Formats: sequence, C-alpha cells, structure tokens
Amino acid sequence: MRLLFDRGTLVLDDPPASFDPTQLPGVRWDARVQAYRAPARCYPTIRTELVRHDIPFSDGVRQPGRPTGPWSAIELRPYQEAALCAWELGGRRGLVVLPTGSGKTRVAIAAMARTRLPALCLVPTRVLLHQWLRVLRPVYPDAIGCLGDGSRELAPVTVATVESAYRGMERLGSRFDLLVVDEAHHFGTGFRDEALEMAIATARLGLTATPPRAGAAATRLAELIGPTVYELAIRDLAGGFLASFDAITLHLDLTEAERASYAALVAPFRAFHAQVRRLAPAASWQDFVRLAGRSPEGRHALSAWRQAQKLLALTDAKREALRVLLARHREARTLVFTADNAAAYAIAREHLIMPITCDIGRTERDAALERFGRGELRALVSARVLNEGLDVPDADVAIIVGSSLGEREHVQRVGRLLRPAEGKRAWVYELVSRKTGEVRQARRRRAGLGSGVAAPI
Repeated sequence: MRLLFDRGTLVLDDPPASFDPTQLPGVRWDARVQAYRAPARCYPTIRTELVRHDIPFSDGVRQPGRPTGPWSAIELRPYQEAALCAWELGGRRGLVVLPTGSGKTRVAIAAMARTRLPALCLVPTRVLLHQWLRVLRPVYPDAIGCLGDGSRELAPVTVATVESAYRGMERLGSRFDLLVVDEAHHFGTGFRDEALEMAIATARLGLTATPPRAGAAATRLAELIGPTVYELAIRDLAGGFLASFDAITLHLDLTEAERASYAALVAPFRAFHAQVRRLAPAASWQDFVRLAGRSPEGRHALSAWRQAQKLLALTDAKREALRVLLARHREARTLVFTADNAAAYAIAREHLIMPITCDIGRTERDAALERFGRGELRALVSARVLNEGLDVPDADVAIIVGSSLGEREHVQRVGRLLRPAEGKRAWVYELVSRKTGEVRQARRRRAGLGSGVAAPI
C-alpha cells in the first residue's frame, strides 16, 4: 500500500484486500477517484496505526527535510520555559494560553529552535505577519519565507497569513512538520479550519490569550491543534512578570433624550429575543442572528439593537468622562479604545488624538506607534486594530469607552498596558452606561482579569 499526499488530503492507494482502511482515523471511501482518502491532519495517527496493525506501506507523503538552523540562543522566563516543557510533554501538540504582553511569540520561537523542524507560522493579519518577521530575523539568520501582503516566498521557516496559507495549502500542506498558529482562538468555528485540516504537521503549537472554554469550538480546536497544555491568566503574572494594574469601572448616566432613544430601540429587540429564547432556550447569539435574518420582524429587531449599540458607543457622559481622564493623565501614555471606528474618529477630532484604525496604512501606523513609544504622542485611539497581536510600545493608561466583543476583547486590551517596568502600575478605566446591557457585559469582562481589580465606582 502507498500513502500519498493529494491536494491537502491523504490517499491510501492499493490497500491489502484483507484490511479495511475505514478503521483508520478519518479515512473514507472517495467514489470520485475510487480510493480511500483522509484529511492530511490525520497523517501521524494513520502512520502509527498502520505500524501497529503491521500493515506494510510506502510513505510518499513527506520527504525528509534538513533541520532548520542554526538558531541563536533564546532565553526564556521561568513560566515560558514551563509552557514549552508542557507542550513537549504533551507530544508537541496543544495550546499555550498566556496573557497579552507575556511573550507567547518567544515561546513559539523557542519551540522552532529546539525542534529544528521545518515550520509554518500562521497569523491572522498582515500586521502580525511583519511583526513575526521582525522578531524572527535576529535569532534566525537563514532566509525566512513570507506568504502574504504581496509576498510569495517559501523557506524551511515560513510565516504566512491564514488567508494566503488557506489558498495554497494544497501544495504547502506536506512541506512542514511544525505548525505554529498565532491567535489560535480564530479557529474552531469553521472559518478557514481547512488550513489546519490540510497540513500533515505532527507538531502543532497554538498561541492565544483567550481560548474558547467549552462547546463545539473548544472541541474542534483540540482536534486541529491539541488541548490546552499550559495556561496562566493576567492575575498570575501581574506584579511580577507583568505590571500591576488597577481596573476602575465608571458607571455613567444617559441623558433624558439618550434614555428615551435607547428604550425605544431595545424594546423591539427584547420582544423578538424573548420569542427566540422561548422556542430555542439553548440558542447562541450566532443562532439568534441567523433566525432574525429570516423575518422582517427579526431584521427590524437586529437593526434596532445595532442602533442602540451605536448610541451607547459615545454618550454625552462618556465624552465628559473621557475629557476629565485625559486631563488627569495628561503626562501618561494613554490608549483609548472604542466600540467602532465612528466613535474613534469622533474622539480623534475632539481631542486631537491620533487614530489607529483599519483605514490607516501600515507606514503611517508604524510611524505613529514609534512616536507614541518615544513619548511624542501621548495618546492613541482605536476600535479594533490595537486589540490583538500588534506590538504596542509601553502605555500606562487605558480608557475603554466602548466594547463589542466581550471578555476576549477586554483581556487583550488590558494586556496592551502590562509590559513590566520598574515601579510601574497601570490604570484601566472602563466607561459603562447605567441601566443598559453594558453593565452586565462589563461584569463578565472583568471576571476574566482576576485579581488586581478595584471596586466599581
């Protein structure tokens, strides 16, 4: 029998008549080509099972490649070393869960250096693509491949955006033995999961600060990368390897006009949401959105909800609180986070703060971050771009004017502030409108931060 790689899948060619290949993990009969086929990710287990059943086969899937290197010495903090050890003890498969700013990237680079396996690193954005390349070059002198943002260069160590890798995985899937997945929580929901399905890599390392905790997404992520092998939260590192911080929630009132508008907008949403909950008590938010899209009543309810969120994004009280906080911390380096770009641009105009949004080009954004790092710019405002992955220079204060993605987004935003420095203590302010859905959401988000949190005022 021959084991072959075919466009992101495995083909079992000419199996013995006495053996049923469908006993093997993931193997199915493909009537289109009259052959047995399996996802490429099943390659290690299929190989192991064939050996265990004493089935003779020739392996044409992966041609042995030369080890990567040489690598420069990579020093790790104790918890980073423990994370790498846990991953190795877990069979070189699994998720390492560490807070933003704690050095997940360094753990992954150490894994590349120690295994010396041909490695493909998948990142969700072009910003992270270039950030990984900058971090790798000082410790790996050989050529580094780059797939994305106009580049199509392959090397034994390659960094690729998920989108570029997805489009080319039918060719790339058999070329790498180590798969590093940055911001791994983006997988497991079905979006671009095929990029991991189509790779044969035995060693898989996922990096995230906010993994899915339960349900189908967590199960699927464990299949694609492996289970969580090591985890620390912000509270575990704050005051030592991360800066200490105080989180203060400011509960603010809506004006009479804002309250009336908010009540009018949420009424149809709440009525329709209650109907859906009665019919499907276990429905997720994604289920609700799908159901809402099927009827005029549902679409109206969803539109009203979005308008209500837009109203809460930058209320009069939030504008005033932001003015006071920026004045109080005028000498600090401050990050202002909003729920949407419209609020970010409004704040940028009112306070002459540089906005960092998806509309700002890389050159302009990098220049702004450099000026922020030097202290020439005292504040930046952003809706999403600063949340995840982007290497932001040291900041002391975060003002969260609005949020849209829950606990995951909040943990990432707070992590932007926690790079350690002598005597540093960061401040995190969250502006919440009283008697709205923001109160409940803020309570859930704060639960993800653990200790070091001040009482709401």
